[in-house]
Amino acid sequence: QVQLVESGGGSVQAGGSLRLSCAASGSTKCMAWYRQPSGKERERVARIDSIGSTKYSDSVNGRFTISKDNAKNILYLQMNSLKPEDTGMYTCAADSRACPYLASWRWYQYWGQGTQVTVSS
Repeated sequence: QVQLVESGGGSVQAGGSLRLSCAASGSTKCMAWYRQPSGKERERVARIDSIGSTKYSDSVNGRFTISKDNAKNILYLQMNSLKPEDTGMYTCAADSRACPYLASWRWYQYWGQGTQVTVSS
């Protein structure tokens, strides 16, 4: 069982930056950040696999960067040029299996509690 603990959320004005962290209690092969605005569906923001290959949603590509410190088992999400539509609960997800080509949020074994990000205009 792997536990995930997120940190780094908060409130920021549009155009600002935040960095989220997700500390994992064990090693994992596939990790991702999801977000869920209030009243809306969960959306995958970014994903990173065991060799560092990354995927981003179109809405954040070029503004957000996902990375991982494998030695410390910490996942990061650097968020720049934030927009009000980036507001939501950001949650870290992980799995001990290799990332599949396509995976819905239901595929991931482990989830954190989430950290709130609020971007004001």
